[in-house]
Amino acid sequence: MNIGFIGLGIMGKPMARNLIKAGYRLTVYDISPESIEEIVAAGAEAGTSARDVASRSEVSITMVPDGPEVEAAVLDSEGALEGAGPGSIIVDMSSISPLVAQKVGKACAEKGIEFIDAPVSGGEPKAVDGTLAIMAGGNREAFDRVLPLFRVMGSSAILTGPVGAGNVTKLANQIMVAVNIAAMGEALVLATKAGLDPDVVYNAVKGGLAGSAVLDAKAPMVISRNFKPGFRIHLHRKDLRNALLTAEALQVSLPFTSLAQQVLVSLVNSDRGDLDHSAIATFIEDMAKTEVKKP
Repeated sequence: MNIGFIGLGIMGKPMARNLIKAGYRLTVYDISPESIEEIVAAGAEAGTSARDVASRSEVSITMVPDGPEVEAAVLDSEGALEGAGPGSIIVDMSSISPLVAQKVGKACAEKGIEFIDAPVSGGEPKAVDGTLAIMAGGNREAFDRVLPLFRVMGSSAILTGPVGAGNVTKLANQIMVAVNIAAMGEALVLATKAGLDPDVVYNAVKGGLAGSAVLDAKAPMVISRNFKPGFRIHLHRKDLRNALLTAEALQVSLPFTSLAQQVLVSLVNSDRGDLDHSAIATFIEDMAKTEVKKP
């Protein structure tokens, strides 16, 4: 199967590498020539545009920052939809507004092209390991056709409903992650302020009801003061903004999401937007004038 991959950033690059390692023929494109060269060196072919990539591919995957970039990569005159041939599939694995996913899906359907929105969770570490959680929306037949690709890039891939459902599911995921990290930050700051070793507290609670994948991934980062981005704060802010806009359209109140969003906005404004979202905990640290670290 000829695969196109558009968007070779912090997530797209390792995802493309894993497809190459699995034996798929990849044609790739990114706005950064250096990123294209890096993946070409790993065994891919270079495309000159998203349109060119799609014209040479049975499945075209986009992995870009947000909705406007997805619309540009798919719907512009040099976008993937202009190059996609009969029977091909466009899969957007970006995290965007469900409304944008539905808009792009409708445009694809009008030209007889299947579209799947399939955002992921797990950040850069799981993109590298090929163990992402993939949440898809679209047609069952199209999903089944691309499922072998998803199994290369992720440890789970679930069809959650029609086009747009994948991104609703991802927004639900991002709400839970943000609020979980914030609660973890409050808990570890409290323990540290009380004179306890936060690493000991983390190990004491992780096997109980408070244990979670988020806790195991992020508590060690905070305690070791390692905020190298696996998923950046400014991108999480974007996801919660999309969640709140979707909630407003559906007349759903999300009070804790709103609070978490204000924390993220504050962190971006204090030049911490490029840190890993584990740095949500630093907002609590600032207020308590206490840094979570081993004594």
